[in-house]
Amino acid sequence: MTITPNSVVTLHYKVSSEDGTELDSSFGKDPMTVLLGRRFLIEGLEEALQGKQNGESFSVTVAPEKAYGERVDQLVQAVPKSMFEGMEVEVGMSFRATTEQGEQSVMIIDTTDEEVVVDGNHPLAGLPLTFEVEIVNVREPTADELAHGHAHGADGCGHHH
Repeated sequence: MTITPNSVVTLHYKVSSEDGTELDSSFGKDPMTVLLGRRFLIEGLEEALQGKQNGESFSVTVAPEKAYGERVDQLVQAVPKSMFEGMEVEVGMSFRATTEQGEQSVMIIDTTDEEVVVDGNHPLAGLPLTFEVEIVNVREPTADELAHGHAHGADGCGHHH
């Protein structure tokens, strides 16, 4: 079966950065099953899947604007250290913060005696990503899946009744 914009696709993937560093992989674990067209996958990967066949393997490099976006300098900001009263503050820590744009994950990238510099960009923003994909299964979505907007496992939809 050929993948169309609403297919339910089960796939294995490995994602690497430009220099070949492996960032994530499902090989050796359970494959991922997704309902396409609902933004579960980054745009560039969804596009690359279109028209592929069940059982096919391919590799695709996705530009940042079709992956996690370009880096946005405004998302890097210095905040007073007093906001972290009583917390251990270390570079590399990430946490949820409420910002003017709503809630988002931010990562601490620098600290001084007075300030903490946080970065609200996705860690993979600005990076071209290479995906190696093996298509394990392709099928039509069920009416339930279309209604719920996500793929269901073999035993149906596990988290609500």
